[in-house]
Amino acid sequence: MYNVLQPLDFLLVILAGWLQHRQQQIIDFQNDQIESLLEQMDKKRILLTDDQRRRLAVKGKALGRKTLRELTTIVTPDTIIRWHRELIAKKWDYTSQRKTAGRPRLRQVIVDLILRFARENPTWGYGRIQGALANVGYHITETTVANVLKANRIEPAPDRQRQTTWSTFLKAHWDVLAAIDFTSVEVWTPRGLVTFYLLFVIELKTRRVEFAGCTTNPDELWMKQIARNLTDCCDGFLLGKRFVLMDRDGKFCPAFRELLDNDGCEPLLLPPRSPNLNAYIERFMRSLKSESLDRMIFFGEKSLRRAVTAYVEHYHTERNHQGLENRLIDAEVGHVVGKIKCRERLGGMLKFYYREAA
Repeated sequence: MYNVLQPLDFLLVILAGWLQHRQQQIIDFQNDQIESLLEQMDKKRILLTDDQRRRLAVKGKALGRKTLRELTTIVTPDTIIRWHRELIAKKWDYTSQRKTAGRPRLRQVIVDLILRFARENPTWGYGRIQGALANVGYHITETTVANVLKANRIEPAPDRQRQTTWSTFLKAHWDVLAAIDFTSVEVWTPRGLVTFYLLFVIELKTRRVEFAGCTTNPDELWMKQIARNLTDCCDGFLLGKRFVLMDRDGKFCPAFRELLDNDGCEPLLLPPRSPNLNAYIERFMRSLKSESLDRMIFFGEKSLRRAVTAYVEHYHTERNHQGLENRLIDAEVGHVVGKIKCRERLGGMLKFYYREAA
């Protein structure tokens, strides 16, 4: 009898031990839930920390999904199982120790130089740009140059050469380029209010301006005489100029353009409604009107001419120009000592401050 009961007793002991261990696991899990709840008592929403999730995941996994469903838990069994899987994934996650894959990113200073060289030099190909970069200490391949230009939608050299920008054209012909345009002013005369047309020419490089003339009727005869004055072999303002920009105003008649062209100054007609392409003389017109003409009432042509002449003199010798690094076009020799004086024109509308020679 003793020999038969001994194995059964042994099995009972093992079963009792297992049940005790199982009960202890459940108790531990419930204790952890209670502890987590106590830590969250002062909060409206239960937000478990990573450490709390870890403890519940480890102990919940040991119980199994079936047992967890029989218990009252603060989270679902699926959530606990998911936390356990995340713990396993984190254990085998070595991304923080992994070196960056692929080529290092191209430095922004090199990208900026590639774009600058391409835009300022339409005829340069990938190899030429690569060589220019090597000259300043940056050694890259032609393929890298090509990729940067493609990413910034800049065409290869042959296409850029055919698509010369307006700014590139202006800079290429800076020394031989002028612009011409009209503005109008209302003047009181014995015949009433009459419109006078003022014609100005500007040298783009220096910003020098020529008051070509004013008239109430800029017909073909008058325009031809203006063309002769501007291209005079002795003191014509357009001497040495190869191009003159003008809009499509009908006052710039074919006879006027032909005379300019015959003297080696090719007229360039701008597209319709494109004031930005003739911005330099447009800016002069704006300054002329805002600083003088729009602030005066003119009685007769002589008063208009006197005002325009005074402004042009002020524009050349007394007005600072931002396009020329805030300098004067015709600067007088300045004095660093002496009393500061003010020179006025047009009744004080135009002022210039300078030091009187000691």
